[in-house]
Amino acid sequence: MLQNQASRGNATFHHRNAALLSVAEVEAPEVLTSKDLDRRLADALKRLKLPTGLLQRVAGVRSRRNWRRDGDMRTGTVEAGRKALEAAGVDRSAISVLINTSVTRDHLEPSVAVGVHHELGLPSSAMNFDITNACLGFVNAMTLAATLIDSGQAEYVLIVNGEDARRVQDATVERINNLDGLSRENFMSEFASLTLGCGAAAAVIGPADKHPEGHQLIGGVTRAATQHHELCVGDHQGMFTDARGLLDGGLELVMDAWQDAKADFDWQSMDAYITHQVSQLHTSAIIKAAKLDKKRVPITYPELGNVGPASLPITLARQAPSLERGSRVLCMGVGSGLNTAMLEIQW
Repeated sequence: MLQNQASRGNATFHHRNAALLSVAEVEAPEVLTSKDLDRRLADALKRLKLPTGLLQRVAGVRSRRNWRRDGDMRTGTVEAGRKALEAAGVDRSAISVLINTSVTRDHLEPSVAVGVHHELGLPSSAMNFDITNACLGFVNAMTLAATLIDSGQAEYVLIVNGEDARRVQDATVERINNLDGLSRENFMSEFASLTLGCGAAAAVIGPADKHPEGHQLIGGVTRAATQHHELCVGDHQGMFTDARGLLDGGLELVMDAWQDAKADFDWQSMDAYITHQVSQLHTSAIIKAAKLDKKRVPITYPELGNVGPASLPITLARQAPSLERGSRVLCMGVGSGLNTAMLEIQW
């Protein structure tokens, strides 16, 4: 259970005047199926006496998307930003803050945000920086954007994310195929890397009082269980996970936060639950534990895999056309570390 729940600090929050004005995605062009990966891993699977089709049966991932070339991720991220600005009807000169939330980065410095800021032609007055918090970054950025707008520090905030899993995919396949003494334990510790996909997303947050057509950010909760910070550790060479520990620890954290949030929010009958897209196993576990209506939990992982922080906004962008005015939407994410965040949006 979470410690010191009586001291809730800033982990439970309410927004006053922030609205989601747009959310957009850019789909990476190349399809990489799980059958394709099975073929690339055929020798290793044979040595381990493992069946093909594990990615489909265990994770529910049939395919994922890839960029074609180096540099395409930046291009896709910038395009997502342009689409979000156009959909919001906000001129780039009005952007006060740009936040990039990508896990993927080609170098340690400068930030990914500076290149996106330059290519979008944002004004020099637009503060720009990266937030990195594993798969939770985009939701964290939405909360930060709303807080900046509520405080009067910013008027319009553009959030962007782009992910490129190709390097991790290739390194993982190479290592599995060539590791001396490869065991099933080795294989399963890298299984999550094979579910990763590429894509980009962006959103514009602005003042609700100037945009009655916008979707108001109501508030939410964040909670941490950082004793689990070693359960999933990744870099460009691979992502190594304790799958069972990650599922158990993440589910406990989410449900503790869910129960604690009941003092401020009623989320049992939302019109849509937009979750971070990890896998079939994780999604089913949350639906069962929180007693959610699975028809209200849209999924994208079967076709896109886990696109990191972009997964949630991509899923929201795809769900948006079916949402009616007044619909209540709950964004729910979990990131390695472990951290969780939930944010309610009034559509």
